[in-house]
Amino acid sequence: MTTSYEGRPLPRPDEEVVDQGLRFDLDTLLSRRRVLGFLGIGAAGLGLAACGGSSTTTRSATGTATAATTSTGEIPEETAGPYPGDGSNGTNVLTESGIVRSDIRSSFGSASGTAEGIPMTLTLTVQDLANGVPFEGAAVYVWHCDRDGAYSLYSEGITGENYLRGVQVADADGTVTFTSVFPACYSGRWPHIHFEVYPDVDSITDSTNAIATSQVALLQDVCETVYATSGYEQSVRNLAQVSLATDNVFSDGAELETPTITGDVSSGYTVSMGVGVDTTTAAGGGSMGGGTGGGPGGGGQPPGR
Repeated sequence: MTTSYEGRPLPRPDEEVVDQGLRFDLDTLLSRRRVLGFLGIGAAGLGLAACGGSSTTTRSATGTATAATTSTGEIPEETAGPYPGDGSNGTNVLTESGIVRSDIRSSFGSASGTAEGIPMTLTLTVQDLANGVPFEGAAVYVWHCDRDGAYSLYSEGITGENYLRGVQVADADGTVTFTSVFPACYSGRWPHIHFEVYPDVDSITDSTNAIATSQVALLQDVCETVYATSGYEQSVRNLAQVSLATDNVFSDGAELETPTITGDVSSGYTVSMGVGVDTTTAAGGGSMGGGTGGGPGGGGQPPGR
């Protein structure tokens, strides 16, 4: 029995793909339309395939992959995990000069380390759902583990580093873009990227000002391709031991946290996702909380390095 389809968890895992409901069918249709658009295939060739049949993510022999999900609803609130670096659990990197940057591969300030790995560009487009417009001026803080599954500021050996952390301010389209490396899969967690949305850049120094805290769930087939390359060996075993259905953050549904990913291991990957933020509702994430998965709040426990 399959519990996912095209990298997305099935809302009705006990039923056939064709019986997952209208919303699932529409999301599948939109997903394939975006894939075909990327490949240069007209919409006329799409037909009614979204309502049934089998499909696989398009991927070439060199590892090129494409998949898509569009966020139109409010992004789910998730834990910031135990390694946020936002002052809610120890050090606050958001008070340091230099944190506002697009290239987060290297540390800044007095630190000088650089994270290695397959290149990744992360683009998040923030939508102000309360007003129905792009959230221009919103500040987005992004952080994730490195190729070894370790977090700067926290993991043994790199507590003095602050790489793979940065803030960008959304442009007129609500878009922020970061240059980074593809993160590892460490024991107990599905591969992911953390982010917090703040109303403006002046509010980032206090984590309680965050109006949304969530995570990006990376796609399995892309992860498998990346983890087959040198430097990611330990992620192969860790990925085989977890799934979206068992992950304690994404197991309740990751549809709105699933990005579009294009690219290959040679040129790098582009990870893109819409982030709907409703400023009229209270933010519910951000705390470490309790949970399983190798660390408090489902953050997982990276290696001691």
